[in-house]
Amino acid sequence: MLIYKEFVFEAAHLLPQAIAGTEKKYGRLHGHSYRVRVTLEGEPDAETGLVVPFEIFEKAIGAARDQLDHSFLNEDIDELGLPTLENIARWLWQKLANDLAGLTEVTVARDTCREGCIYRGPRAAA
Repeated sequence: MLIYKEFVFEAAHLLPQAIAGTEKKYGRLHGHSYRVRVTLEGEPDAETGLVVPFEIFEKAIGAARDQLDHSFLNEDIDELGLPTLENIARWLWQKLANDLAGLTEVTVARDTCREGCIYRGPRAAA
């Protein structure tokens, strides 16, 4: 069974022109509304019928959400690197993986731009 929780955050960033295909305007400071979906997979507990109580789920994602919200991603978020959708999704995964058993997917979207990233965690070595 899959369960998910979503949250939104507002943040500013800039992307250097060195990234192939980016327009000059993205090198200037600008902001976005981001939507995040965190998905867990697991079997419901026989007693409660829950994969994870949503209160526990909320507590696990709350600190990451609060760190991202109303931040300047380039400077305020340690270990993020270049603030792309891909790096935000990877950063969230790393923040949440130890606290959320069954973490399956992190989706980060900018709905007004109609774009997003789905991250399913590190791949096992072949």
